[in-house]
Amino acid sequence: MERVVTSPDPYAAILLSQGIKVGNLAFISGQAGYDDDGEIVKGGFSAQSEQAFSNLSRALEAAGSSLKDVVKVSIFMTDMSNFDALVALRRKYFTEPYPADTLLEVKGLYSEEAVIEIEAIGLITPK
Repeated sequence: MERVVTSPDPYAAILLSQGIKVGNLAFISGQAGYDDDGEIVKGGFSAQSEQAFSNLSRALEAAGSSLKDVVKVSIFMTDMSNFDALVALRRKYFTEPYPADTLLEVKGLYSEEAVIEIEAIGLITPK
């Protein structure tokens, strides 16, 4: 088992790993729409979801994986009315065969400002 480290790593202060590598799999912790300072970006669902996918990509790449190698994704949203926008984002960031997916509407996330969080399992591909 090996810890995935990104720079910056806003999770280190709260004793969480960005992810864990086990064998040829990368288990990536939930990535929200936070910037390099750990602050939630302004601009609502659109800005936060773009940033969350960017953060997810960075964590996957630090593990030796990528968005194209995601086999399972779990997405937590505070407002399911953003479903159509999320489908468009899945089309933008994932390709066929699309990853298995769990989508949940939740009452809240770790911050009152956060509206989306994405966790993933990705294959680690040899280079």
